Amino acid sequence: MDEYAKQYEDCAWIPFEDLEKFMEEALVHAGVPKDDAKIIKEVLIASDKRGIDSHGIGRLKPIYIDRIDIGIMNPVTEIEVLKDQAATAVLDAHNGMGHVAGHKAMEMAIEKAKKYGLGMVAVRNSNHYGIAGYYATMATDEGMIGITGTNARPSIAPTHGVENMLGTNPLTFGIPTDEEFPFVLDCATSVSQRGKIEVYGRAGKELPEGWVIDHEGKTRTDTQQVLKDLTTGMAALTPLGGIGETTGGYKGFGYATVVEILSAALQDGSWMKALNGFDDEHKPIPYPLGHFFIAINPEFFMGLETFKRIAGTICRELRASKKAPGEDYIFTAGEKEHLAYQFRKEHGCPVPPSLQKVMITLRDRFKMDYQWDFEK
Repeated sequence: MDEYAKQYEDCAWIPFEDLEKFMEEALVHAGVPKDDAKIIKEVLIASDKRGIDSHGIGRLKPIYIDRIDIGIMNPVTEIEVLKDQAATAVLDAHNGMGHVAGHKAMEMAIEKAKKYGLGMVAVRNSNHYGIAGYYATMATDEGMIGITGTNARPSIAPTHGVENMLGTNPLTFGIPTDEEFPFVLDCATSVSQRGKIEVYGRAGKELPEGWVIDHEGKTRTDTQQVLKDLTTGMAALTPLGGIGETTGGYKGFGYATVVEILSAALQDGSWMKALNGFDDEHKPIPYPLGHFFIAINPEFFMGLETFKRIAGTICRELRASKKAPGEDYIFTAGEKEHLAYQFRKEHGCPVPPSLQKVMITLRDRFKMDYQWDFEK
């Protein structure tokens, strides 16, 4: 893991519990009820614990507190149950915190799956809900398969197009296994996503070619300008598979569209350009996102233990398969995140200098009693 730590040489390592406490207090100061703040910080720290630095404390201020400040996100989440039937439900989050709505929805899906074998809950008028994998692992913790997806502000250009139309729209699966960790596939339907580009921006690095295109369909690597142009529509992310059809970009485009439909049509919600976050005068307005959550109970099939054994065996056989020249290991989904957690639970979460400044800004603004080691 020495090589793992090297990529964070300029970072301060902060214990999980310190970051959790800080995030919860900051959210409460921003107007979020304490019980809701606990849920939100759990989702955010889950990201940092797993090494998904794009969706943890780095999102606390720009995605949540800043949007609360300008009045486009409600700190108090009032969830309305629009429909609740045997194995399905539809919720309206009324522009509240996406993590709170997501947690409630997956809880409902799990309870339905305990009774009926399957449960699905759709949500409308929500907001960014953090890492989708958090909700999938809510299900795996209960011995179930968890599936979730969400639409997002337009970022991806359709194959053969250059206009940002679809969100990064993750389609996420959590699958219990007989190993120490579940199989968790949590990724955007674009080659990359804004959060990762923000990580590159904080590190002052240029983007790899093929992540972003301009209006002429040419790749862009200028990170800071890309972050601005993604907002104004002057740049777009490429779908999984990349530019055009040669490397399968139409597949990522198709999956992103599936998530868009399931995040809007089931719940009579909003989609694509309606999620842009700006009005005709380019003033910020809410992002009325939609999500869906599915829990599947293996006990209603051939039993949980059988399922976990076969799922785990498939993962082990994949890892044991023949390696490419120069490669010594094959990772299955969720394994790198598990390894990151094993390292970080001993060392804490890495916080780069740019994010340290943000934490100091929030601390000073809310008059919170923190003195970080990186300030010495």
